[in-house]
Amino acid sequence: MLALLAVRFGVDLADDAVQEALIEALDWTVVPDNPAAWLYTVARNRAIDRIRRRAAAQRRERSVAVDLAVTEPHAYELHDQEEVELIVDDDRVGDERLRLMLLCCHPALSTEAQVALTLRLVGGLTTAEIAAAFLLPEATLAQRIVRAKRKIRDAGIPLSLPSSLAERVDALRSILYLTFNEGYLARAGGNGARIDLMAEATRLTAMLLREHPRDPETEGLLALELFTQARNDARFASDEIVLMEDQDRTRWDLSLIEQGNRVLRAAASRNQPGPYQLQAAVAACHANAREFADTDWSMIVSLYRRLQSMTPSPVISVNLAVAIGMADGPQAGLVALDEIAALDGYHLYWSTRGELLLRAGRVDAAGDALGRARALAANPTEQRHLDRRIAHAAGRR
Repeated sequence: MLALLAVRFGVDLADDAVQEALIEALDWTVVPDNPAAWLYTVARNRAIDRIRRRAAAQRRERSVAVDLAVTEPHAYELHDQEEVELIVDDDRVGDERLRLMLLCCHPALSTEAQVALTLRLVGGLTTAEIAAAFLLPEATLAQRIVRAKRKIRDAGIPLSLPSSLAERVDALRSILYLTFNEGYLARAGGNGARIDLMAEATRLTAMLLREHPRDPETEGLLALELFTQARNDARFASDEIVLMEDQDRTRWDLSLIEQGNRVLRAAASRNQPGPYQLQAAVAACHANAREFADTDWSMIVSLYRRLQSMTPSPVISVNLAVAIGMADGPQAGLVALDEIAALDGYHLYWSTRGELLLRAGRVDAAGDALGRARALAANPTEQRHLDRRIAHAAGRR
């Protein structure tokens, strides 16, 4: 509904009109036969009413003093006889929804604004929900959205498919990946994962793939999200983190794993490997191992090395060191970890070092590394987990 109305009235006015229609729907005593059509019609009429009131105000100003006339940056032609459009089997919905998604990722907007707009306008999350997800005051998040919509309006940014579609789709994938990871790691705080945020990012990724099909990197991202979500029920026990090797794999969602396998196979068949596909392939190695001992660590090392060559990153290097430690022994993993620079402030670097040191039997050094990780961790669940690992290291002395 918002996507269709935004094409005609602009994002800011369309968003306000949709909200007004939803508020009016709170007074329903009987649900209409076609609720979507009712909401769309009311929202469209609210937008038209606002434009007419604005035009009437301008006419009054001009009648008083021509010098005070205000010209709106965007004018919308109205007709007395409007065709009633229903949101039922409308072929335009897909195209317009993709345009709205890509508009939210316009390069003129900051990454923070892109995330907020995508979740608010496309994902349908409330301002309060988005603010809570990223531990921001609701007023701060609301201002961020208002400024972004104002920038779109004042700069006359069109709701159209960009000439370079790949760049905008890349940006949208990055935002969905960021959102999913925030849900998975819950770095902003809280206990455990933000399952709702993970689910919303996955839903939007699937939507993007429907509107922009046969894109191997979008398929890779969706597969990665599906494999990761499949482990949600086993990742925590009484708000405590359960390590991969200790997870009850009978609680993994096999239907999500199979969906991930299908999507990843489709991506691989296009012979255009990319970072999201490689990360999904790593996740597939974990998801398809029925026991921890069945994990193909040599394959994971190979995948991380390819990923590192594509997108060099210290964080990827940490993951590679873990895989090397599992494939070739903890000492080999520590050697790989020693080659990584500038991660002193990254708690997962220190927790990884601590676990490898524990496996190598260097208990005192492991306790020190885990202590540094504990000091850096922000998530209460991770803090409790590290407290247990520190106690475990102390008990082995």
